Amino acid sequence: MTNSGTPQPGATIVQYAGQSPDGTQQFFVPGSQVVVQAATGDMPAYQIRTPTTALPQGVVMAASPGTLHSPQQLAEEATRKRELRLLKNREAAKECRRRKKEYIKCLESRVAVLEVQNKKLIEELETLKDICSSKTD
Repeated sequence: MTNSGTPQPGATIVQYAGQSPDGTQQFFVPGSQVVVQAATGDMPAYQIRTPTTALPQGVVMAASPGTLHSPQQLAEEATRKRELRLLKNREAAKECRRRKKEYIKCLESRVAVLEVQNKKLIEELETLKDICSSKTD
């Protein structure tokens, strides 16, 4: 990656990034079985070496040593993600309440139709009972 954050042709995605006990950053590049070790300070230095221990797999990051974030940036990113999640949650809850109101209106309408139908059927039943009782007399 360049300093502008755009990947260069042939740039590699880092599969694992961690910090070694001596405080330097380590990046595991998949397929090459090497670790790029980055020393911190005014002038970053990078050393390519074979890993001495097995590194955990499964974390995929598109990062280079120059794009690592400070703890403050990570906290701001976490806050931003939380606010975005809360906003999405509020919107989803609002949509859920809207759908629930619509569903209740449909149910109330259905109840009204069924009550009218039930009343008509009761009247028809009474009429038929009257007809049957008058024939048996």
